[in-house]
Amino acid sequence: MTRAEFLAALEEMLETDAGSLSPDTALDSLDSWDSLAVISFIALVDEHFDHVVAGEDLAKAKTIGDLLALTGANLA
Repeated sequence: MTRAEFLAALEEMLETDAGSLSPDTALDSLDSWDSLAVISFIALVDEHFDHVVAGEDLAKAKTIGDLLALTGANLA
């Protein structure tokens, strides 16, 4: 999965406009970033990267870039 594909999956999951997310996007600026989105993100990473994101690491995430880093993959 490429970075663009992952961002597209995040946009779909968060119900945001296509192309609206970038690594610099602050999570607190997204109305849809809530507890359900957190669970969905964990499931998305597990499904696509076979990697379990630790809750304490996810709690520290402030941007989409932080989420990209939590995938455990090198997204080119």
